[in-house]
Amino acid sequence: MGAPLRDLSQDYQIRIERLDGPVRAWRDDVLLAQSERAKVMYETRLPPTVYFPPEDVRADLSAPTDLQTFCPFKGTATYRHISLDGEEIANGSWSYDTPLPESAEIGGHIGFMRDDRTTIDLGGNHLADQAGGHINGLFVDWLLREAWRCTSPQELTIALSQKMIENGIAISRLSVMIWSLHPQIAGRHYVWKKGERDLATFAPSYEIYDHPAFVGSPLDFVSKGLGGVRQKIGVEKDEDRFPIIRDLKAEGATDYVAMPLQFSDGQINVLTLTCDHPAGFTTANLGLVFECSAIISRLFEVFNQRENAQGLLETYVGKRTGARVLGGEIRRGDGDDMDAAIMFCDLRGSSSLVTDLGQSDYIDRLNLFFETVTDAIQDSGGEVLKFIGDAVLAVFPVDSTAESARENAMQAARAIIDRLAENTTDCACSIGLAFGRVTYGNVGSRERLDFTVIGHAANVAARLSDHGKQVGHRIVATADFEAPTCDMTHLGEVTLHNVRTPVTCIAVSAEEISA
Repeated sequence: MGAPLRDLSQDYQIRIERLDGPVRAWRDDVLLAQSERAKVMYETRLPPTVYFPPEDVRADLSAPTDLQTFCPFKGTATYRHISLDGEEIANGSWSYDTPLPESAEIGGHIGFMRDDRTTIDLGGNHLADQAGGHINGLFVDWLLREAWRCTSPQELTIALSQKMIENGIAISRLSVMIWSLHPQIAGRHYVWKKGERDLATFAPSYEIYDHPAFVGSPLDFVSKGLGGVRQKIGVEKDEDRFPIIRDLKAEGATDYVAMPLQFSDGQINVLTLTCDHPAGFTTANLGLVFECSAIISRLFEVFNQRENAQGLLETYVGKRTGARVLGGEIRRGDGDDMDAAIMFCDLRGSSSLVTDLGQSDYIDRLNLFFETVTDAIQDSGGEVLKFIGDAVLAVFPVDSTAESARENAMQAARAIIDRLAENTTDCACSIGLAFGRVTYGNVGSRERLDFTVIGHAANVAARLSDHGKQVGHRIVATADFEAPTCDMTHLGEVTLHNVRTPVTCIAVSAEEISA
């Protein structure tokens, strides 16, 4: 832990030099600052920046504004407005009042935002040509040639941590926060710690945005696009600004940085690094990661795009169907013929519910209905294919035997009736069950497809649900659903709308009886 950190050639660098003679900053013909002690900062891949001692600034500067930005090499930038003869230049100047060690020489010095009207007169000074610079080495080579072989974001996080250590970056902890496009999960947080065998993975819900541990944290700050965070631990006065710093200090950490990982769509995710070397991170250490952050971001984006696609497909078409679509069954006509039990569950009395409850409360009641039905179906091994108005279409494929598929569907139907009775007094349904050969796949136009089930059984299930409403039964099924555990009523042959031949069916109680 006490070994010197590796200082690579062609590293990210910061160099500060004093300028000779008078140097002036102008806003049109108004003098902003004049000094013989001005300094210039050279930073890899950035234009040279001139800083003036605060006592040599002639312009009227305001008190610090609310704007602050963070640089992992310079520290926290404080901004001030500039007042000039009735004109206010918002946040027109900045300074690093408590700079990081790499930039200590410009501590408290003032820089001015450059535009067409603000210029710097260098006097007899000539700024050095700032080469574009490039960074290479084993870490970069691994990112370009090997990192793509990782098969999951967890594997990538572990490999990234190990490669940083191999390349002389003394990290004791690394975390990656990737925001998700998912109805229940806000994102995924991967946390690697040195010496621990397993990677910790968290999937916080959207409540994270209001959680005290997140609000005002580095993750929150960076995700809002406010820049990065750098905190030298044990040497800075504002350590308590972020509670996580106290925890890391207790673990022996000496330096902490959180930097943005921006995806191609503008989404800002967060990479954090914690150091345990007595001297903390070097500019070369952080510069290497900073320069490679775009590549690191793209690697995580590939995984995130697939997880988002999978999550959205599962949300809108179900897990089984989503897997098939993601697996390539995306053309019209793609699909299979299969045997399955089909359920059609329809909410009863929707029109009166809308009138009695009002639109907003009715939507809440409808969502409760859908959630109750969906949970019961999934608990019994079925899958919701779609919501049709106030009805649910579900499929119970034959994974082992036809009998087990019918049993699963009947179990789900009974559970739905029971759970609705427990959850609400005015939310009842009518369920139709049928079994048969259906086509399970894509139908529709060339540009707008629907993955669903088509077949006689699906039509019969929907009609049995309607028939149940007419005759006052909650569950109506075709006769092949008859079982010893069913408390049933034989309805005989029933003529159903748009079904060519009569269907022999039974009405089933939601209550199970002993075999």
